[in-house]
Amino acid sequence: MNIRYFAGMALLGVLGVFGCKSTKGKFEFIHPESGTRVAFGEVVTLKLNIPFNSIDSVVYSVDGEVIARKTDTTSVQLDTKNYGFGDRSLSAKVYAEGKEDIAYSNIVVLPGAAKNYGFEVVNRYPHDTKAYTQGLQYADGVLYETTGQPSMLDGIVTSLRKVNLNTGEIIKIEQPNEDFFGEGMTIVGDKIVFLTWEHNKGFFYDKNTFKKIGSFEYGNSREGWGLTYDGSRLIKSDGSNKLYFLNAQTGKEEGFIGVYDENGPVANLNELEYIEGKVYANVYGQDIIVIINPQNGMVEGRINLVGLYTEAEGRKQTDNELNGIAYDAKGKRLFVTGKLWPQLFEIKLIER
Repeated sequence: MNIRYFAGMALLGVLGVFGCKSTKGKFEFIHPESGTRVAFGEVVTLKLNIPFNSIDSVVYSVDGEVIARKTDTTSVQLDTKNYGFGDRSLSAKVYAEGKEDIAYSNIVVLPGAAKNYGFEVVNRYPHDTKAYTQGLQYADGVLYETTGQPSMLDGIVTSLRKVNLNTGEIIKIEQPNEDFFGEGMTIVGDKIVFLTWEHNKGFFYDKNTFKKIGSFEYGNSREGWGLTYDGSRLIKSDGSNKLYFLNAQTGKEEGFIGVYDENGPVANLNELEYIEGKVYANVYGQDIIVIINPQNGMVEGRINLVGLYTEAEGRKQTDNELNGIAYDAKGKRLFVTGKLWPQLFEIKLIER
């Protein structure tokens, strides 16, 4: 054997040592990979690469809350049914060899597929083509409607209205003195709650006189889009994928929930209607209404209203969005319309 042989063997030995060390890698999650989408109720295995010869402990957390403490390197099982939909932040902190290190990952918990619905038109009613509809509710045998005021459209004003369903006649109207863009509304007892878009404020009106009797400031939700009432609290949208819960008497924000379907967060939630325990929401810019479980934010249904009102029938490409949902609880009738639409439609849902 010659010197070059021994040198080669020595070099291989050194590379082997460093090779072995490099395979250890860093302290990190092996599973799940960051951003992994999982179905609600799925059990996810949390597995780490731990590059230490011995450890004192590993602490596992979800969204900052400790879920497990271990003194070995075995994996941990995470049952997603114990957590809400959306992004769940995962972390693991290891204590080993007199040091500590931390690893991060995340998963996105999504619900199962929503039911899909088509529609059948049951009745058509006249609708004011100067009503830039933002809020709509059926009560006392009539419609209550709020409208906005897009600056590019002449003669279209912010208003609060009481409307005859069958004729479209405006029975009562109030045009606020303040210069604000009107948005969604709902009825709470003898009061109407009326949102502004960007003024960070909502108003209380007397339902009979249409006179303003109070106001409230928004909280974390900085804009007003849609509003409904579930019998105990107000539910508000702001164009995001969140529904905010407000005190029905004061308007104070008390919490929120994220809205998700099988594909991820559902944003652009607009006009709202509370119907038999679910929140129906227009998706701004689409001819779609989603049916939301307000307890967990799950989209349980999706109503496709494409073809209800088309350009061939006079619908414009802009400023003509589907917006406005009302429900006759006694007659089990569902009404929908849109901004500047000439008709309001009573529809029946057909499951696909």
